[in-house]
Amino acid sequence: MKTVTKRDIVRHVTDKMEKYTQEQVQAIVQETLDHITASLAAGDQVVLRNFGVFGIRRTEAKVGRNPKVKGSEVRIPPRAVVKFRPGKEMRDRVAQVLPHLDESLRRND
Repeated sequence: MKTVTKRDIVRHVTDKMEKYTQEQVQAIVQETLDHITASLAAGDQVVLRNFGVFGIRRTEAKVGRNPKVKGSEVRIPPRAVVKFRPGKEMRDRVAQVLPHLDESLRRND
């Protein structure tokens, strides 16, 4: 599997929509991501039909352990984290990758 970056997305969209420059597409992608981030920071849920839902969840306080220092405990405070729940279309398409993923893992062994 490869890593897809924001730059890869910008290039792909630019290739598909030839009337826009990479700079224009970069600005659109960045503004979209900034708006999603700002919405989540405001406590809103972001719903992208056929893609998924971004939301904020609270994690409870817990005690962590430092494996380098025997017996040390560190209190981890409650915090807000971003959760993503994929939409049905994404879930169905990603589920189809399993046979290919298994095959590529066997080749790498």
